Amino acid sequence: MRTAPLALFGAVFWLAACQPAGTPQAPGRADLSMELVRLTVPGPPDSAQGACWASDVTPMVIETVTDQIMVADERRDKAGKRVSPAVFLSETRQKIVQDREQVWFRSPCPQEMTVEFIASLQRALKARGLYVLPLTGQMDAPTRAALRRFQAERGLESDRLSLGAARELGLVTTDQGRR
Repeated sequence: MRTAPLALFGAVFWLAACQPAGTPQAPGRADLSMELVRLTVPGPPDSAQGACWASDVTPMVIETVTDQIMVADERRDKAGKRVSPAVFLSETRQKIVQDREQVWFRSPCPQEMTVEFIASLQRALKARGLYVLPLTGQMDAPTRAALRRFQAERGLESDRLSLGAARELGLVTTDQGRR
């Protein structure tokens, strides 16, 4: 009877060793940033016939750093009692962490963006708690805001629907025009 718990422990330990290393990602959660294409020339990337692309501009990311610089030491008398505290100056500077840039990503083609398709997009976003209004089938501001929140969690800060997000939401199953 004593071997059963040990066997169970051994099986769990063995299965845990089979797990891939690194940070686990939620099942079915795409990393949309991997689909971004950055170009040095204008226009969408070259691709196969039937592929549709969307573009957006990523925001510039600026980091603000504040340092405390001591300009005068504290002073003490002969008995060791503090006469005046140290004096500090705050120095703030900004640093550009990421430049603003145009990025391209695959998207559903315009002819696919029907009222029914957008209503399905709204329904999928509603099921995830991101869209709370009635279904309209219109790509309006609330729909775009919900879409941006969904995609931002996956590395794409855009309110334009990417093909990767559409796949994850269950809206498309094929990848037309893929090289």
